[in-house]
Amino acid sequence: MPTIALIPAYEPTEILIDLTKQLFDSGFTIVVVDDGSGPDYRKIFQQCRPYAAVLSYQPNRGKGHALKTGYRYIRENFGADSVVVTMDSDGQHTVDDAQKIAKRAAAAPGALILGVRAFGPGTPVRSQFGNTVTRAVFTLSTGLRVSDTQTGLRSFTVRMLPFLFGVPGSRYEYEMNVLLQCARRNIRILEEPIQTIYRNGNKGSHFHTLRDSFRIYKNILQFAASSFLAFCIDYGLYSVLAVGLAGLGTDISVPVANITARTVSASANFAINKRFVFGNTDSTLKTGTQYFLLAAGILLGNTVLLSFLVNSLGVNQFAAKLVTELTFFILSWAGQRFWIFRRQSAHACDRAEKSQD
Repeated sequence: MPTIALIPAYEPTEILIDLTKQLFDSGFTIVVVDDGSGPDYRKIFQQCRPYAAVLSYQPNRGKGHALKTGYRYIRENFGADSVVVTMDSDGQHTVDDAQKIAKRAAAAPGALILGVRAFGPGTPVRSQFGNTVTRAVFTLSTGLRVSDTQTGLRSFTVRMLPFLFGVPGSRYEYEMNVLLQCARRNIRILEEPIQTIYRNGNKGSHFHTLRDSFRIYKNILQFAASSFLAFCIDYGLYSVLAVGLAGLGTDISVPVANITARTVSASANFAINKRFVFGNTDSTLKTGTQYFLLAAGILLGNTVLLSFLVNSLGVNQFAAKLVTELTFFILSWAGQRFWIFRRQSAHACDRAEKSQD
């Protein structure tokens, strides 16, 4: 069973030549993808040809496109049980580490193996900051802890390629999207410690901290927008009812107005979150029941807190409404993200492969 090293390369140095030779001498089959580097780098790719299949195109289209180009070549030329290792072209990944994660992938077909680095005092500030931010937000967005979200050293079997083809993205964000899709589909992400190597302060990296972090923030921002819309419905209806029922006294008007407004806004929130925020395709009856239970619990806690603030502490009923909504926002997001709309595992790689055959 061959082990294929796939190396996307954009404007590489001669390090790429040494890397392909070392991999070749260690028994790897190598595929190098020239991501539109241009004529100035043609000589480097030519010197890789004795050791690797070199695929080229123009113009530059991004790392995600380069990886997918390599995946297509591998799928057409190798069996489903072959192991693929993706590596960066700048020498940050060693042959020993590539062999280590390839063995792990062979032992865990269907899983994505990440070669994870240790971040210490010697880590460039840009890399340390980027990894810290994206790691924290990835955990918040998915509920999974990944030590190194930016690692390019990854391994998996060829049978996983149909799934990887379907992941959106053509540039650097593609690798982030792969992790997000694995989390959504409950595809296992396993980690293997590797050496931490930075050359020239990692100045050659094409990672854009703000832009690529935004790709992970996107889910939370969508949820916030949906929740804000539901809040506008909720608060607007609550205000109208609170004024209209004022003659009944706050002991009655506040809980009645709150329960009515929350029921209407929750229905709208459920429909938006199911379809647009979490992209959930499970039965509406199933998710609707779960959502009802969550909404009922939040409504109970929300109403108790609201009534306590207004009737016991004397807080203005409109200000108290704002406080309770902010308090229960995170609880609502977590319940929907990790319980109601969490993608269920269904051997996505195997299903995707069958649909491609």
